[in-house]
Formats: sequence, structure tokens, C-alpha cells
Amino acid sequence: MQKPSKILFLEDDVNLNETVTEFLEESGYEVDSVYDGDEAEEKIYENRYDLFLFDVNVPGINGFELLKQSRQSDNKTPAIFLTSLNSIDNVSDGYESGCDDYIRKPFELKELLLRVKTLIKREFFHSKKESLEVAQGIEYNIANNSLSVEGEEIQLQNKEALLLKLFLQRREEVISHEVILETLWGYDEVASDSALRTYIKNLRKIIGKQRIISVKKLGYKFTLK
Repeated sequence: MQKPSKILFLEDDVNLNETVTEFLEESGYEVDSVYDGDEAEEKIYENRYDLFLFDVNVPGINGFELLKQSRQSDNKTPAIFLTSLNSIDNVSDGYESGCDDYIRKPFELKELLLRVKTLIKREFFHSKKESLEVAQGIEYNIANNSLSVEGEEIQLQNKEALLLKLFLQRREEVISHEVILETLWGYDEVASDSALRTYIKNLRKIIGKQRIISVKKLGYKFTLK
């Protein structure tokens, strides 16, 4: 069974926070709800999310600035702003800070759910390319999650493909062992460190040992450099 997508929800209105959090959890998502920008900033540092859902005018760092800083740190997590700000300048500020969608308050919960589903289904945010060059002669096709070497498609095991996808989505980041294990193994599976090492070894044979860097006691970093 696949793990539910994880959302960071920033909203300082207690009633709205509780209502939206309950609705999203009932819709099958895992939600970390916070009430101020500083707490949201800590959560971003400590966790990996599939979606950011941010109010703008909140205590501490505001939603625009919070997302802008995250984008400057190369965090590509998709983001939706929920706000009562409605001038064209506000909308422009939102998109310039790096958001993917913008919903004005008040809104229907069903509309919010539709926007959330649409964004989470997307892969490789803020990239218009159909493929990524992993190394000379080696390309990853974003559309069908396949790997090719000199034009010939390489068959990867399911978890090897998931691992490569995670590495490419979060390239140049140190990804913890915990995040990798959670991504590759669902609730009804037993995660295996030895299997992970095998997948790493197999991928290194294809794309080059130097691409997947082991960071002692922390995890792995995938680099295209």
C-alpha cells in the first residue's frame, strides 16, 4: 500500500486550519498543520513534503517570503497560496515567489481538493523539459519514468525506478535514509537496508558511481555535476 501524500498546511485562522486539515485527512492525505511562518520554516527544514498549502498573512515570516526562501534553497515542492488578498499585484507577487496555484478566500473545499490532486499528480515541478540528461548518453524520460543509455531503454526494477525518480526530483540534496525507505516501501512492506544498498549499486553501474554520493550517517546525494 502506497504512503499517503504529505502536505504542509500553514494557516493562522484556527477554525479554518482545523476544518481544512480534517477535510484533507479524510480525503487520504497526511497533513502537518502549523499556525505561523516560523514553525512552517522549521517543518520544511526537518521534513519532505509533496505539497505546500500556505496562507500569506500569518505571524512570523509571511507565506510569500517563506516560499521564496524555499525556492532559493532549490526546494521544488509544489505550492498553493490560500489568501484573501485579491489584487492583481498580490497574484503577481504570489507567482513570482514560486507558487504553482493561487486560491482566493472564501473557497469551496471541493475546489481545494481538486487543485491539490492536480498538483500532486504532477512530477518534476518547474521543469518544462521532457527528459533529463543524467550523464553523457544517458537520459531519463520524465513522461514515462524510463531510463535510456545511448538510445536504448534500460529495464529497472520497480523500486530502482522509484529510487532514481526520487534522486532526480531532489538532485543535489542530501536525502536521509528514512525518507528513501519511506518512499520505496509502503505501509504493508518491510523496508530493507540491504535491498536499498543493492538498488544503489545497480544504479551506480548504469549511471556512474560518482553520481550517487554516500553521505556518512545522513543518507545519499544525487548529483548531475
